[in-house]
Amino acid sequence: MAATKFAFGRRNYRLMLLGVALLAAGFITMTLDTADYGEGFLGITLGPLLLVAGFVVEFFAIMAKSGDEPVAETTTTTATTVDQFQPVPPTAAPRPTYKRS
Repeated sequence: MAATKFAFGRRNYRLMLLGVALLAAGFITMTLDTADYGEGFLGITLGPLLLVAGFVVEFFAIMAKSGDEPVAETTTTTATTVDQFQPVPPTAAPRPTYKRS
């Protein structure tokens, strides 16, 4: 039975989860600002910094090399000689005919 191979490794999925948590924290932080129109420290500075950090972590989660070893089955192949088949030379393609009307 073949083992299932995922696109990312454990490390990548953990980094993605951390990035999503940072993004959620950034959006929640921006909504907690009590200043008018969100122009306080939370809405203008801290929330966007958390969002940028979350997107940077997500980028590295996608681009990072997974720590898992690739799953590969080793198979042995034996070379056999086939003498009964001879190569066929290529044939010329038929030329198209155009009819004038």
